[in-house]
Amino acid sequence: MSALFRPLTPDNNSFEQWQAEGGKDAAARANALWKKQLEHYVDPGLDPAIDEALQAYVAKVKASMPDVNYF
Repeated sequence: MSALFRPLTPDNNSFEQWQAEGGKDAAARANALWKKQLEHYVDPGLDPAIDEALQAYVAKVKASMPDVNYF
């Protein structure tokens, strides 16, 4: 693993190139990025035994706090 991180939303192009490519700000680039990532997401799956154990744990915790509203 590297300590360096290069964010994907900044645009280091010249103003003219940025403008020619649509002039999208960081929010618009980030929005397009998450949509692209979601479109290409592949669910890695979850072992059914682990899923069952997690569901049981969540039910147990929720039952221990009956005054809390869960959605």
